[in-house]
Amino acid sequence: MTIALYRRYRPEAFGEMIGQSQVTDPLMTALRGDRVGHAYLFSGPRGCGKTTSARILARCLNCATGPTDTPCGTCESCVELGRDGGGSLDVVEIDAASHNGVDDARDLRERAVFAPARDRFKIFILDEAHMVTPQGFNALLKLVEEPPDHVKFIFATTEPEKVIGTIRSRTHHYPFRLVPPAAMLAYVEQLCEQEGVRVEPGALPLVVRAGGGSPRDTLSLLDQLIAGSEATADGVVVTYERAVSLLGYTHAELLDEVVGAFAGSDASAAFAAIDRVVQTGQDPRRFVEDLLERLRDLIVVAATGEGASAVLRGITADDLARLRAQASAFGSARLSRTADLVIGALDEMTGATSPRLQLELMVARVLTHAAGAAAPAAAPALVPSPASAAPPAAQPASAAQPAPAAQPAAAAPPASAAAAPPAAAPAAPAEPVTLERLRAAWPAVLTRVEGISRTSWMVASAAVVADLADDVLTVSFPSVSDLEKFKKRPGGPSEDLRTAILDTLGLRVRYIAKHEPGAPGAGREPSTAAGERAPTEGASSDPDPVAPARSRVTAPLAAAPVTEWAVAPIPADAPAATPAPAALADAPQFAVDDEPEDAESAPGRIATIAPAHEGEVLPPDEVARSIEPDDDDEIPAGGDVPVPPVIAPPAPVVVRTAASGPPGRYGEAVVRQVLGATFVREEPYDPPTRFS
Repeated sequence: MTIALYRRYRPEAFGEMIGQSQVTDPLMTALRGDRVGHAYLFSGPRGCGKTTSARILARCLNCATGPTDTPCGTCESCVELGRDGGGSLDVVEIDAASHNGVDDARDLRERAVFAPARDRFKIFILDEAHMVTPQGFNALLKLVEEPPDHVKFIFATTEPEKVIGTIRSRTHHYPFRLVPPAAMLAYVEQLCEQEGVRVEPGALPLVVRAGGGSPRDTLSLLDQLIAGSEATADGVVVTYERAVSLLGYTHAELLDEVVGAFAGSDASAAFAAIDRVVQTGQDPRRFVEDLLERLRDLIVVAATGEGASAVLRGITADDLARLRAQASAFGSARLSRTADLVIGALDEMTGATSPRLQLELMVARVLTHAAGAAAPAAAPALVPSPASAAPPAAQPASAAQPAPAAQPAAAAPPASAAAAPPAAAPAAPAEPVTLERLRAAWPAVLTRVEGISRTSWMVASAAVVADLADDVLTVSFPSVSDLEKFKKRPGGPSEDLRTAILDTLGLRVRYIAKHEPGAPGAGREPSTAAGERAPTEGASSDPDPVAPARSRVTAPLAAAPVTEWAVAPIPADAPAATPAPAALADAPQFAVDDEPEDAESAPGRIATIAPAHEGEVLPPDEVARSIEPDDDDEIPAGGDVPVPPVIAPPAPVVVRTAASGPPGRYGEAVVRQVLGATFVREEPYDPPTRFS
C-alpha cells in the first residue's frame, strides 16, 4: 500500500513551501528576530498549505535549537511533527468542526493551564476555526487575549470572515493564496522526475489546470493518473489520452477541428464536431470552457508573436506553431469577436435545460459573424461620394430627384454585391469624414450592421446621428431601452456599429450616447420630427391656425423608414388666441370639462343657464329648450355672455353642437353638479369584516 503523494511530499520547512512567500518570508523573519506572537490566523483556499504551515511553525518554535526559522529535523520534537511522526503531546490539533461549543472551549482552557510536558511551548492548532460557534469563541476570548507565556494559538480557516472580530483582532493574520500555474507546473515536473514517471507532452498542463492552484488537489489528481497508467520497461507512462479521458477535458484534436471550421467558415465541419462532443458524452459546458481557453491562447499568440512561449507555459514548439497558424487564419478582430460570442454562450448555458441547443446556437452565431465579416466590400459601393450626391450646379435644388420612399434604410445588398470577393481591411479614409458624409452613408452603414448581427441592426436603426467631431460620434436614442442595449458590454451593438463604420468609411469612432425622448427616428435629419413634412421652397411661413392639430395626424407616414414605428402624435391644444369661427368650421371641437369652474365653451352656440337658486336642477325640457335655440335666435342683450361663455357651476349642462355630435361629461364633478353637493373632506373606507 502506497502513501498519497500530498502526504509523502508535504513540506517540513518554510523553505520547501511553494507560492506562499507572502507568508513564509515574514514568519521566518519574526522567528529569526525572536518576535513571535501568541496567536496566529492562517486563512486561504483549501489545500494551499495552512495546516502544513501551522505544523512547520510548531516545529520551529519547539525545535531543540530554536526558536529558529529552519527546524533541525533531528530532535525529538522535529521528528514527532515530521511527515512520518505520530504527533507531539505539546502540540494539540483540534478539529473545530466537531469541537466547536462552549464545553470544548472550557476543556481547552483547563488544558492550557498546565505547563508543556517536554517542549518549550504548548501549541493549540484549531483547524476549520470558522466552525466554532460565537459562544465557543467568547468562551475562548479571555484565554486568547491573555494566554500564559507557554501557550501559543494557531487558527486555520477557509472563511476568516466567520471568525468573530474580537478573536481576529488578537491574532496575526496571514492570508494564503492559490499557487500560480507556472510554479505549480515546475513543481509537478520535478516531482515526476523524483518518482520516475514519464508524462507525455500536454498532460501536466491539464493536471495543473484541473488542480486550480491547490497543491493538494493537484497532487491528488497526479497520483490518480499515475495509479491508473500502465507500467512499461521504462517505468510508468502517463499518456495524454488518459489524462484527457480522466480529467474530462476536450481533446486538442477536437479543438483544432472546431477552430479550423470557424476559421474557414465551414458549417458542416463545425456541426459535425459538435455532434462528436455530444455523442461522446462530454459536458457541453466544459467543451465551451475549453474552446474559450483555446481562443484565449490564440489571442495571446496573435498579440505577442514570438514572445508567446513566455506566456503560454508548458506548450511544445509544434503546438505553438500550430497556434500561430490558427491565429493568422482568424485575425485579431475576428478572434476577439468570436471569444465574445463564446463567453455569451457560456453565460447562457448556466442553468440551461438544453445545453446542446445553446451549443449549436453558439456555433451558428460564430459562423454568421464570420460570413458577415467576409464581405465588407459590398457596403461602400452603396455610398455615394459627396460630389456625386450633390445636385448639378445648373440645376436648382428643388429639382433634385429625392430617394424613393419605398426603399428601406437598411435594405439588404443586391446579390451581385453579396457575391463580391471580400475587400481588404479598411485603411485611413482618403478624405475627411464629415457629419454630412456620415449621414449620407448611414443607410450603407446600417446594411453593414445587418450583415454582422440582426440584433445589433435593430438597435442601431433607432440611433440618430447628432454630431461628429474628429472621431467622436454623438448618437441619440428616443428610447432608454435602446440606449441600454447600445451600451452593452464589449461585443454588443456599439462594437458592431463601430465595425460597420470602419468598413464603410474607414473611420474608427468613439461614442457619446445619450437619451433624447423627442429624438427623431433613425436615418433622418435631427431637425425633422417623425411624421412631419419638411417645408418646401415657396411655402408660406405663416402658420395655419387650424393646421397644427390636423396636419400632424394626416401627414403621410410613408416617408419614415421601415426601421422604426410610424407613430402619429397626439394633436396639440388649440392656440392661445381664439380663432375665428369660420376657421374652425371644418374641425370638430368638443367642450368637455374636468371641473365645471374651469370649463370653456366650444366654438359654436352654447346656452348659459342661470338658475334662481344655487344648486337648482332644471327640468329636462327646459334644459333642452335653453340649449337648442332656433337657428335665427340671437344672444339677447344682458342674457348670455358672449363667446366664450362660462357655464354656471350647479347646472348639469351637456353641450352639443352640430359639428361635434353628442359628447358627454363624466366624473365626480358632474355628480357634485347634479346633486348640488359641496366637497367637504375625504374619509378612508374600511370594508367590514367578520369581527367588526
